[in-house]
Amino acid sequence: MGGRRSFGPGLMVTAAFIGPGSVMTASRAGASFGFALLWTILFSVFATIVLQEMAARLGLVTRQGLGEVVQDSFRSRGLKIVSAMLVVLAIGFGNAAYQTGNLTGAAVGLEVLSGWPLPVWVGIVSLASFGLLFSGMYKVIERGLIAMVVVMSAVFIVTAVIVRPDVFAMLEGLFTPRIPTGGLATVIALIGTTIVPYNLFLHASSVRENWTAEVPLATALRESRRDTLTAVTIGGLITAAITTTAAVAFFGKGGFENAADLARQLEPALGGPAAKILFAIGLLAAGMTSAVTAPLAAAYALSGTFGWPAELKSWRFRAIWMAVLACGTVVALTLRASPTEVILVAQVANGLLLPLMAVFLLIAVNNRARMGSHVNGAAANLLGGGIVIFVTVLAGYVLWDKLSQVLATP
Repeated sequence: MGGRRSFGPGLMVTAAFIGPGSVMTASRAGASFGFALLWTILFSVFATIVLQEMAARLGLVTRQGLGEVVQDSFRSRGLKIVSAMLVVLAIGFGNAAYQTGNLTGAAVGLEVLSGWPLPVWVGIVSLASFGLLFSGMYKVIERGLIAMVVVMSAVFIVTAVIVRPDVFAMLEGLFTPRIPTGGLATVIALIGTTIVPYNLFLHASSVRENWTAEVPLATALRESRRDTLTAVTIGGLITAAITTTAAVAFFGKGGFENAADLARQLEPALGGPAAKILFAIGLLAAGMTSAVTAPLAAAYALSGTFGWPAELKSWRFRAIWMAVLACGTVVALTLRASPTEVILVAQVANGLLLPLMAVFLLIAVNNRARMGSHVNGAAANLLGGGIVIFVTVLAGYVLWDKLSQVLATP
């Protein structure tokens, strides 16, 4: 791909994390805790900008993917093998869980529109995702799907204004960090749905296509930072708007049970029937976009880790995304849990896996042999390290809490 666009990869990252998980998780946060968890969205946006800037800088400076640079950062063969196994486990497991949520979310949207049973739509969405990825022409379709997500997002933001939320309560929730009783898993899910581990790999690869080697590095880095800052901030506003509308619509009023209930958030702006239809289309678009992006990112990550060619028509590349798609499909079809719970569990899984991938990113961007003068400075390492420690503590507490519950069960 020749030339460049001033914006692109950042918007791709935003489109990837504004999926069914974002809609469901942000809605659950607002419905269950009102505005109390808005600070989590602010933190997640800040952390995403910090980490995605590092990933983009890595791709532009080294002209390699994150998986390749991580492997080059270890001299010991043993460490190379261990790091490769961890990437396989984290990205393979994480993306399979995420893919389950993507397929389920898209299928829920179709179920609301048609009334056909969910398993039928899961199969159809999975086959459609397979066809798009196998043909290599998915980008054309993806742009249309992203456009539908943008439409839904605009409606959420407009609705958030129309419902006239309590501004002072919003500001308190935004700038006063606290975790209400029972809210820790939702905090992890909100972080996991915004700082998506596979986006670190996807961003490092996509910037190389957008800003080719002919573009001066200083220009590419400047434009990439602006792209990341703008796109991720927009994504954060969307997530905050969804939380706000859910807080006004559901908090203290009984919550919601399914996607049809969630559509009530849009009724102040659109009315009943229109709200249901647009919400379902948006959920379908969000799910389809992410259902294509998650297997693709896994293929980029693992191909780079194993030194395989990251080409859409490579059989190894195809084998990776097929495996992720197949796992997500099987789990979505066989797991006997509510669709909203499946999607929320996927976000928690991503939040738990995030610290490991963030550590690998920090190792890579501190590889002076590859990054030269563009290695992380002290401030960047302090911010990145702080993010990793904070998320690790939260994830560790969630795991300990769940383990304690299991051990306490007779």
